[in-house]
Amino acid sequence: MATRKDHPETSPEGQAAKAKAEAEAPGAAEIQSAMDKATKQGFIGDETDPTDNAAYTVAGVTSGAPTPETDEEQAAKVRDQRRR
Repeated sequence: MATRKDHPETSPEGQAAKAKAEAEAPGAAEIQSAMDKATKQGFIGDETDPTDNAAYTVAGVTSGAPTPETDEEQAAKVRDQRRR
């Protein structure tokens, strides 16, 4: 039987208790800071450059493999992907 009563977790009191517990969690701010930094650097989340990693190796560079830094078409591809 369904009721219209809020679940304790989704009630205003429950949300306040959850926020308070999260704020008081030891190390939570440090962990969030580290995750924010890693995300900003591109280590976590969507890949920002679809260029194959092999293109950045010595073999890739000497073979003329396209990278956004050396090929305008590849640079456009990267810009287009980032806009999505």
